[in-house]
Amino acid sequence: MKPILCGPKFYGSKFFSEENSDYLLSDEEELSEESSEEMSLMYRISELPDTLLLRVLSLLPTAKDVVATMVLSKRWEFLWLSVPRLVFDDQDIEYGKFSRFVDRYMIVNDAQELETLHFKLSRTCAAQDIIVWMRAANNFAVREMIIEIDSSSCPSPIIIPPVLYTECTMLSTLKLNKAMLANSSPPMFFPSLKTLSLLSVKYPNEEFVSSLLSYCHVLESLEVEKCRDDNVTVFTVRVPSLKRLVLHTSENRDRDDSDGFVINAPCLEYFNIIDHKGGFCVIENSMPNVVEAYVDVTHCHPRMILSSITSVKRLYLCLSTSKDLYPVDTFFPRLVHLTLCTCETEWLNLLVSMLRAAPNLPALKLEQYHGLPARHLRASWNEPSSVPLCLLSSLETLEWVNYEGTEEEKEVVGFILRNGGCLEKVTISSKSNDCNEKLEMIKDLTWSIRRSPTCQLAFD
Repeated sequence: MKPILCGPKFYGSKFFSEENSDYLLSDEEELSEESSEEMSLMYRISELPDTLLLRVLSLLPTAKDVVATMVLSKRWEFLWLSVPRLVFDDQDIEYGKFSRFVDRYMIVNDAQELETLHFKLSRTCAAQDIIVWMRAANNFAVREMIIEIDSSSCPSPIIIPPVLYTECTMLSTLKLNKAMLANSSPPMFFPSLKTLSLLSVKYPNEEFVSSLLSYCHVLESLEVEKCRDDNVTVFTVRVPSLKRLVLHTSENRDRDDSDGFVINAPCLEYFNIIDHKGGFCVIENSMPNVVEAYVDVTHCHPRMILSSITSVKRLYLCLSTSKDLYPVDTFFPRLVHLTLCTCETEWLNLLVSMLRAAPNLPALKLEQYHGLPARHLRASWNEPSSVPLCLLSSLETLEWVNYEGTEEEKEVVGFILRNGGCLEKVTISSKSNDCNEKLEMIKDLTWSIRRSPTCQLAFD
């Protein structure tokens, strides 16, 4: 139960300013110097209904900015008490003052429900403080909890106590960034959690991860970034309710072939995986509902990923290999938009393979999204002996970003233009800043486009 305060002095600026005067923006002298035009604007804003003003206050950067609005006018004196979104940032303040500020705000806060409680921590917090704040969050029925930690500024790691995943039962969204989670014996319980983000989080062990996810019975969206020394080699995701999954491996993580992901998510609709550390991805079941996928990996054998998402409509691919992509009889009949990264040596072979596997593809985009490796081997183009079906009957648009005009690239454009029976528009964007070089590219492309008189060419 929230404490009942006696006397309006608890709600005034003195309640905070006695020990936190340097933490609030309450300079009345500055306010007195405002122009009449600004005051007129403030008056018009103050005439808005409370619900709209509270939304405006929710957009302020931090809770201290929200509290500072109490001095604007009588109309604003008590509005800050009911703001549904609070951001507490300990930047540039001594920790003791920050802790007392949070405690006092949580005591006087009069919101019926807090939609969002967001902590930005750059100093080591006492475990007891975090426990108090987590329990207060549960008392306010907080729906979204965000904890971001600036580990570079913390002399020692901030450990999130088990109270977060044993008592915050009202959460529907939980986002953790660079936090360290303490071990806990079951039961962990997130009956309402639908969105979970775990970015550069460190865990007690792999079993903890599996246990945590197993108690998220209605989870729909999961975002994970594996970082160095996170105590997890194989990150296992077995969540039947999951619809959106993002799996990234941090660039600061050591390369390890035993590193990887295991996935069992039969209801998945969106899949995003980025792993440049040569790990693996095991998918235990097909994912027939995937509509959009982003696959950027250096895995030796990506066939399990691609053969599990054949229902995809929009696909981004960046693969270091074109071998053993998927079984020969695998097709992508629903694919309507394919984006292929041209940074890897094997991209030309990958392009042909995907064109053959997507018979109904109407839109193709080629893009050099990543920088080329220092010892990048130039791709080699071998014109296919037979034309992929999609070129003859469905491909309508080709977009090429960061086009360089190499012989191989010109041959690819020529091949597509010669065989694009339905091609309507080709858009080329050059990465060159040299006007003469661009002019040569335009001449080459103009020559190629004559072979496809019904196609429109746009060059940037």
